[in-house]
Amino acid sequence: MVSNVNMISEFDKDDNSKNKRKYFNSQLQASITDSNPLVCSICKSNQIITDTESGEIICSKCGQVISDEIQETGPEWRNFASSPSSDESNDRRSRIGMPTSLARHDMGLSTIIGRTDRDASGQKIDAPMRSTMERLKTWDLRTQTHTPTDRSLRQAFSQLDVLKDKLGLPDAVIEKAAYIYRKAQERHLVRGRTVSGILAASIYVACREMGISRTLKDIAAYSNVKLKEVARSYRLLYLELDLKIPIINPMKCIARVANKANLSERTKRQAAEIMNNVTKREISVGKDPMGLAASVLYLASLNTGENITQANIADSAGVTEVTIRNRVKDIKKQLFKNNKVVQIHFTN
Repeated sequence: MVSNVNMISEFDKDDNSKNKRKYFNSQLQASITDSNPLVCSICKSNQIITDTESGEIICSKCGQVISDEIQETGPEWRNFASSPSSDESNDRRSRIGMPTSLARHDMGLSTIIGRTDRDASGQKIDAPMRSTMERLKTWDLRTQTHTPTDRSLRQAFSQLDVLKDKLGLPDAVIEKAAYIYRKAQERHLVRGRTVSGILAASIYVACREMGISRTLKDIAAYSNVKLKEVARSYRLLYLELDLKIPIINPMKCIARVANKANLSERTKRQAAEIMNNVTKREISVGKDPMGLAASVLYLASLNTGENITQANIADSAGVTEVTIRNRVKDIKKQLFKNNKVVQIHFTN
């Protein structure tokens, strides 16, 4: 290692020594990674300081610069989270940039020109260059939404980002909804129809496939689209895209209706037991899951003595009182015979 350091004086005498200096720095980097001690060629001191900002290796005793072209081998960890001030910002640092996403019109692959008025070295940009950068940013934005397809995707996914917060949907559902919307646009199903209607239908299909309890009424209300239009768009996607949508599990609707109606946990458990018997005897076939869950909760509340009316449960489930009465009659007719409970065991 000392022989390599002594080569610096010979390199400095030569005018064409760039290649030699690069070779020396590579050798120096190898010696640093091998954890060998560096020794100054002048004072023979081993008190060496590495300045990571300027990339220099300096002797702290005599001040000689041993190397001024050291390479940074550490990772360029950065945080690409939307809220850098959060507690998890340090745990989400990466060196690969933002992840690609189907919920962005460019899938997160386009370049973005920053709005700062300073260059990479921190110097302030003069007025002509700033004007040039503003024009570049304008044309960069125009090129990203050059075609009608790009403009449609940009509008749809901006609405999707708003509906994500309103409906409280996870990222997996948003990615699935964006994928379904892209498929609909490839089949030219959006042409002649509203973007909001097709997007709301895509969100409903994604919720059904991912097992998230969201109804057409909820999505239509939050997306500010008529229920009839969302239902028509949903039927269009179902037929044209040949989707295989699973049946809604009425057991998941029990917790939602019970929480909205402020029912006790005891009533929820007994309603779940009744629902198990209802599904075993295939009474739930062809019935609205929200109406069936409301009827089961009403029967459970009668058993536990909880004071709640049919109107309150119907309002929480988004159905009518007539629906609850009809479902209660069907359940009693199938599960109660000769005034005896069939296969129902309530637990206190």
